[in-house]
This record gives sequence, structure tokens and C-alpha cells, in this order.
Amino acid sequence: MLSWEQSSSLAQMQRERAWVEIDLAAIAHNVTQIKRLLQNRTAFMAVVKADAYGHGSIAIAQAALQARATWLGVATIPEGIELRESGIQAPILILGATYTPEQIRAIARWNLQPTLCTPKQALVFAETIANLPNASPLPVHLKLDTGMSRLGTDWQAATEFAQLVHRLPHLSIASIYSHLATAESLDRTVVNQQRQRFETAIAQIKSAGITPPKLHLANSAGTLTDANLHYDMVRVGLALYGLYPAAHLKSVLALKPVLQVKARITQLKTIQAGTGVSYGHRFIADRELAIAVVGIGYADGIPRNLSNQMTAIVQGQLVPQIGAVTMDQLMLDVSQVPHLQEGDVVTLLGHDGKESISAEDWAETLGTISWEILCSFKHRLPRVAITRALPDFALDTKCQ
Repeated sequence: MLSWEQSSSLAQMQRERAWVEIDLAAIAHNVTQIKRLLQNRTAFMAVVKADAYGHGSIAIAQAALQARATWLGVATIPEGIELRESGIQAPILILGATYTPEQIRAIARWNLQPTLCTPKQALVFAETIANLPNASPLPVHLKLDTGMSRLGTDWQAATEFAQLVHRLPHLSIASIYSHLATAESLDRTVVNQQRQRFETAIAQIKSAGITPPKLHLANSAGTLTDANLHYDMVRVGLALYGLYPAAHLKSVLALKPVLQVKARITQLKTIQAGTGVSYGHRFIADRELAIAVVGIGYADGIPRNLSNQMTAIVQGQLVPQIGAVTMDQLMLDVSQVPHLQEGDVVTLLGHDGKESISAEDWAETLGTISWEILCSFKHRLPRVAITRALPDFALDTKCQ
């Protein structure tokens, strides 16, 4: 669990080297914007797995619930337990697969809701729950594979799967869902195929006399692209954090990035033409340069492959990073920025004045995705909440 210290002395200490700033008001803004796309009957699940994509799961979950998200999604049981231990009572869906009796007992103990992917898994759950004292029906969510080829029972076997779970004692079907593989694509062929498969499977399940309380299919991209994918709930991950699954979705609504990465200059120096910088001398100065050494590196989550390819913002100006990014430090060419001092703040991701750098910028340079960038920032970087007032939403953590 990441620390969110509140005292002024500790908060100042957190900012002595490098840190991640988290704007909780931006979470509230993003939830509000996305909910405007939804019908009243459609619940909002805030996906806070992987420590809320590196943002800090407890604070993000609390902010999302305060903004009237009603469900939380995690990948693992420990992630769910962490939220419960913080006092969060909202329904929590475990999106990953769980199989062992020990896992199942923990799910029941902490009032978590599991994903069932196979009939074999369902049988293990039923047997384990039956052996618990004072066992009550456990809400379970059935996962269908409609084209992702990841977790889930094949959609063509959905009716048999649902019938089995429906017959098993101590299990109660809370929802049936699937996951979209290409929802961000302009080519809707696969999305439409998956939706048709999902609806065919659900129609057959209903014909067998089983009516699922909830259906859900849409991730962030599905939520932003097509209201027909919303069903009874949407599972919002990346968009919750103010980023877009694809550039063409930026016109759908205005999201605010939640995360900024900042560090301090630890030394200033001047180097002469012909001087090499950092390991391997992958950068050679072609003239006299003023350089700033900054206290952050790849051990904090700055990708080493961005060496000589990234910029930072210093006093509202974009400056180039030079030389190889090292474990704990990187160097900037600050020749065009006057009056700098050790201790001045550098923005690696985020905005300063009119300039901004996004996780999407890094992802494009590296040929990866913004999800990976957000999840890469290590826990030795303190997460520091920006203390702007949140909108006055009523806190609602009840299941909907």
C-alpha cells in the first residue's frame, strides 16, 4: 500500500527528490464526465487494479466512489482486501481468475465477488463455500470469451455454464460479462462480432430460464464509443485517470489527467564542447552546455529507452534530456533556461505553464501503450495528493 501522508513536514520530505502528484479532483471530474454518457440504470465500475494504474488504489477508490462510481474492479484478492481494510464497503469485483480453496475462503471472508471462468472453477467454489460455517450464497460473475481469447468460457458453451452455476448451491449469479479486444479501433468489425456473440449467448441463457441481474461488456474504449455497449454497467479504467484509449476518442469528452511526475534539480554544471554525458557517452556536447542533474531515473519508472528522446519542463520551458537515463538520475540541457538553482522543480509528466507532456507522448515514442507507462512508476516515488477541494458529492458506497 502506498503512503498518503498528511502532515506538512512529511509532505515536504516527500518532495525532496522526486514524487508523483495525484489530482483527486480530476478523478471526480472524469467520473462525472463519463457518467453523462450513461443512462441512469447503468452502473459505473472504477477499475483500480494495479494500485489504480500506479495512482494509489485507496485514495483513487475513495475519490471515485465519492463522485458516485458504485463498483470497484481489481485484479487480485490482495488488492480487494487492501480496499476492505481501508474501510471501503462498495462491491468489489475480482477480474482475475481464482481457484484454490484458500483464495475462495478469503473472498468470502472479505466480502469480495469473484469472476468464474470455467465449470471446473465453479465446482471448486461451490464445494469450498459449502464447507464454510454459516455459509451464505456467494455472488459470482460469469466470464464469457467472445473473442478476446483470454479468460472465460467460450460463448457457444455459455448456456451450459450458466445452468451449471445456477444449479450449484451456495453460488448466486450476480452478472455475466465479457471483454472487448478492439473497442478503441475505428474498424468496428470485431467489436460488432463480439457484441453479437454476447447477445446471442445471453438470449440463449434467458431462454433456459436464467435471467442475469447484470450484463456488462464495455471497458473505457467501449464506454466512450458506443452506448449500445453499456448494458447494466461499464468498467472504466484508463479514462478514469484522464487518458484516452485512442487519439480519435479525445473529441468525445474532456478528461483531465490525474497524474504528474516531478523531481528536483540536484546539481547544475557547465560542460564544454566534446564532453560526453552519462554511461556510454551516448550524447556528446556539440557546444558549451548548461546541464541539470535531476534526481529521478529508471529505478523510479523513467524508461531507459527514452534516453535522448524525451523532454522535460523547467520553468515553463521544454528542455531536452541528454545522455543515458541512469538508475537514480537523468540529465537535461538547460542552456536556454536562465536563473536556475539546485532544488528547482522539473516536470517529467504533466503541465507547467503552457507546456505539457503526457504518458501518451512517452508511449508513442516507445511504441507501447499509455497503460504501461502509468503502471511503471515505482513505489519509492511517493504519491502526493493535490489538496484541491473535491466536488460536494454524497458518498455512496452501496451496491447498485
